[in-house]
Amino acid sequence: MRLHRKIAMVTGSARGIGLAIAELFAQQGATVIATDIRDIEGHEITKTPGFKGEYLHLDVGNEAEWQQVTDYLANKYGKLDILVNNAGITGFLETSGPFDAENASVESWNEVHRVNATGVMLGCKYGIRLMKNEGGSIVNISSRSGMVGIPAAVAYASSKAAVRNHTKSVALYCAEKGYQIRCNSIHPAAIMTPMWDMMLGTGEGRMKMIREIEAGIPLGHFGEPMDVAWGALYLASDESKYVTGIELTIDGGILAGSEAKPK
Repeated sequence: MRLHRKIAMVTGSARGIGLAIAELFAQQGATVIATDIRDIEGHEITKTPGFKGEYLHLDVGNEAEWQQVTDYLANKYGKLDILVNNAGITGFLETSGPFDAENASVESWNEVHRVNATGVMLGCKYGIRLMKNEGGSIVNISSRSGMVGIPAAVAYASSKAAVRNHTKSVALYCAEKGYQIRCNSIHPAAIMTPMWDMMLGTGEGRMKMIREIEAGIPLGHFGEPMDVAWGALYLASDESKYVTGIELTIDGGILAGSEAKPK
């Protein structure tokens, strides 16, 4: 029960990494406020045995919705101990593209940054307001793509780099203000989530691509959402009380070697 009596909010928690984090936090004793725009899937998490908390609709790139959620949490819980800014998109499914450096669509670029970069900025802004009296932990989910260039997904890479840098600004700001709020980023890579489906395809072609990608991962296989959730748990818990502004890479060793970018 490493999060006993903690109030935690996880954005983008309807599936994938966000879902794993929300479920693990609940198992560890937290009251979890799960948010997403996928309301049907999002409500399902509240039916998980042992889950304590609720689901709220939240488009992270919409400041008015952040204001509404913040007011609701302040009135109901009086504080927030943990915020995981996890919601994010690649743009591949949500926009029409193109996505490469030469032909990138401004519309696609703006939408990816609205969700990934502005969404995290707003999360930190309103998270600070809920935490500054009693302190807390903000965990921002960035990506390996925020640390290396991705020629075929420039908006996604740029937005995740923004998350990486903004995390440090928030960490230093909170320290300067004496708020006792820690802010850290996690950089996953090769984690098998629904976000990979479009790139991997189906059937034998999917299995062939998986084998090719895994050949470039030092540990030899894709990670699971729960691998990231355990990292988020450490940064959310009091065990990391002297940790702020760091980058926690969870990628099977990819960035330790030469296979930094996906094939």
